[in-house]
Amino acid sequence: MNNLGRLPIIGASIITLGLAIGGAIPLVSNAQTSPQSTFPDVPSDYWAQPFIRGLAERNIITGYPDGTYRPKQALERDEFAAIIRKAFDQDREKQIESGSVYKDVPQGYWASQAIEESVEQGFLSGDQNLFRPRQEVSKLEAINALTRGLDLNYQASVSPVTIIPPYTRRRAAANRRRKPLMLPIGITSLMQPLLIQRANAARTPSVTTDSQPTTTATAPLTPASIVQQAYKDADQIPENAVPQVAAATQSNIVVNYPNPNVLNPNQAISRGETAALVYQTMAAQGKVPQIDSNNPAAKYIVRVGENK
Repeated sequence: MNNLGRLPIIGASIITLGLAIGGAIPLVSNAQTSPQSTFPDVPSDYWAQPFIRGLAERNIITGYPDGTYRPKQALERDEFAAIIRKAFDQDREKQIESGSVYKDVPQGYWASQAIEESVEQGFLSGDQNLFRPRQEVSKLEAINALTRGLDLNYQASVSPVTIIPPYTRRRAAANRRRKPLMLPIGITSLMQPLLIQRANAARTPSVTTDSQPTTTATAPLTPASIVQQAYKDADQIPENAVPQVAAATQSNIVVNYPNPNVLNPNQAISRGETAALVYQTMAAQGKVPQIDSNNPAAKYIVRVGENK
């Protein structure tokens, strides 16, 4: 039987498969084209729009072949490697043959070069010869990757503490222990002038230097105290990751939507949240402008002691 008649059907199937695969990964091209800075699924009032637009204008993030950005979609490790490669240019800490050194990163994989560089620069790493490129990235993993790759460290500082002098504490305790004097009604009427005089004296503040609270900056802010102050769900942060989260918080690179006081460290980070985190990291390095304080997006940037 002549099989030539079946070739168009096979060809059409291959094209369909290619389109399906192409729709599942970000658009990657080496062509010198103008970067896409707006996306139909990122309206101007979307909370992360300033961060997404700022990175898209610099060709650091890209959309999908259908023109969308999909800001609510969970970020995968290969996508994160691609963003890191474009956003940061760090010295390489080690050398690997290629991203394809990992069993699950085949030759010619779209993010192979990005994976190689992100590993060599210390941002990401594999495990047991596996990179797991399609695995979702948690918010904590993203923060750890950036603080590790950029060598961001917690900076010790101090916090003011109010100290009450011993004399004041003793007098307050004595007043609490003092029992009221019980007198017959007839005697109290004769003592009215004296009682009024004492009441007036009690309303007049006495000036004593050692009775006033003293404020001094002696209590150090630890990484644990920083995350406890900044996040209501600080108890969800593993103990060994607290210094990295504290360092990121001090650097104002953490962005939490809709509540800046809730980190959700173990949830998958979305592509919109990733854009905010990477933009703020670049802003801390002076590579991009700071988000204007009047911009609605600024209220989601975590600043120690400011977010309520």
